[in-house]
Amino acid sequence: MALVIGVTGAIACGKSTACKILENIGAIHCDADKLVHRMYDPGKPAFDRIVASFSEEVIGSDGYVDRKILGSKVFGNPEEMSKLTTAIGDIKGEVRGVMDDWRNTLEPMQVGLMEAVNFIEAGYGIYSDLTWLFAVDDEVAIERLKSRNNFSHEEAVQRLSSQKRWQDRADASDIVTMNNGSLEDLEKSVKEQYKALNEKHAKGLLMPSKYLEWWEKNSPA
Repeated sequence: MALVIGVTGAIACGKSTACKILENIGAIHCDADKLVHRMYDPGKPAFDRIVASFSEEVIGSDGYVDRKILGSKVFGNPEEMSKLTTAIGDIKGEVRGVMDDWRNTLEPMQVGLMEAVNFIEAGYGIYSDLTWLFAVDDEVAIERLKSRNNFSHEEAVQRLSSQKRWQDRADASDIVTMNNGSLEDLEKSVKEQYKALNEKHAKGLLMPSKYLEWWEKNSPA
């Protein structure tokens, strides 16, 4: 059976870059954010619910929901974010559907990567074979955000402080990859760990995911 891996981590940790590296050597990749965005395309029920909740101001000139405008209304506001989540609908079911489909359609030694910032907290790990967490020290992440996103120091700190700390996610993760170095360092590390995972998978030596025990203790009542 195909190997399904959840990939997670906070902003600037390199998880998307790692997924691209693995895509280039044969892995199948799905970005949960992009999957969710398609749930509120024009003509879909979530589009109408979002407009009803946040007004027509969120509709861009192309007729789609403008995610920057929508983000400005919900970022840093848990109540508004909860309203958005409700309007979008069954996100967890959508993500699970992709992972279930991989199990039914991919070849036995193929690998599916489900990338999601909130993979652990949302409960997606109960549908994957293991969870792979990418981590970075705060000072490195801040410099990356300043360089990559043209953030001020204060903006970078604010964005980082809104994210979960990697230490709080480590207990739910089967692999933790620190990414404080160069792109070459990340590529080398990711490929080595990926090779080791595939070898264990081929021999049936992968242990049950640590996530299952973590979720049993930490899932919402």
